[in-house]
Amino acid sequence: MIEEALGRIEYEERGSGPTLVLVPGSCSTGAAWRPVMKVLGGNFRFVTTSLLGYGATEERRSESDPSVLYEAEMLEAVVGRAGGNVHLVGHSFGGAVALIVAMRKRVKIASLTVLEAPLPSLLRHCHEHAHYRAFREMTDAYFAAYRGGDGDAIRTMIDFYGGEGTFASWPEKVRAYAVETTPVNMLDWVCAYDHPLAPEMLAAIDIPVSVVVGGSSHPAICRANGFASASIGGATFKTIGGAAHFMISTHPAQVADLIAANVTRGQRRLPSPDASGTSRSLSEHAVGAGRC
Repeated sequence: MIEEALGRIEYEERGSGPTLVLVPGSCSTGAAWRPVMKVLGGNFRFVTTSLLGYGATEERRSESDPSVLYEAEMLEAVVGRAGGNVHLVGHSFGGAVALIVAMRKRVKIASLTVLEAPLPSLLRHCHEHAHYRAFREMTDAYFAAYRGGDGDAIRTMIDFYGGEGTFASWPEKVRAYAVETTPVNMLDWVCAYDHPLAPEMLAAIDIPVSVVVGGSSHPAICRANGFASASIGGATFKTIGGAAHFMISTHPAQVADLIAANVTRGQRRLPSPDASGTSRSLSEHAVGAGRC
C-alpha cells in the first residue's frame, strides 16, 4: 500500500526489467492484468494498482466534489513510488486517467499505451454529436435504472462496451463486484463527462503514445480514441481485430504485443519533429482516425 493523508492506494509490484504501471478500468482491480502479464512473462517489472474506490484503493471523491484530478493525483503517487521513467498503460477509465497524468507532466513517463479510454467530453468538443449522444443515452438509461431500484443496472454499461449479453456471460463473482461498485462507476462517469478535453490539450503529450481499440467495439469509443490519437504528435492508432472493450481478458496476447512495441518506442524515444513542428507519423496515422 501507499499511505497518504487522503487515503490508501493499492500498490503491488513483481518482476524485473522496464517498469510497466498497469492501470485497470472501472469495476476492476489490478488483478485484471494477469492474462496480459502472463503473456509478457519475465521481461518486465509489473506495477499494478486500482482506481479510486476499487480494490484496496480508498475513495477520495464525492458527489459534490467528483473531480478526476483526485484520480490523477492517485496515479501520480503510484508512478512516483515505482520510480524512474515508467511505461504507463491504462485500460478504459484507467486509460482516461493515464492521459490526464501524461498531460500534467508531474511524473516521469517513458511511454503511454491507452486501451479504449472513455472520452465523451472530447467527442462533445469535436462536435461529434451522434457519438457523444450514444454515450449520454447509455449513461442516462443506466443511472435512471439504478436510481429506480434496478440492482443490475450496470449491465447496461457493460453491454454497451462488450455487446449484448456480455454482463450475463461473466462469472458470478465478477458480476457481483460490478454490481457492488456501481455507485463508484457512476462517479467515474461524472468525472468523464465533467473534465474538459480538447485536441490542443492532448497535443501537449510529447512521449510515444499508442492508442488501441477493438475491431468489434462500439463506434463511439473508436471515434473518441481516434481523435485522441490524432491529437498527439507521433501517436499510433491500432485496432485489434475481433476484440471489443474487454480485450485485456479476451485478447491478452495481442494487447501484450502492442504494449511491448510501444515500450520499445519509449526506450528509443520519438524522432525529432520536422520543420513544420508536426511529427511525420502524425500525418501518416491521422487519416481515417479523425480530427476536429
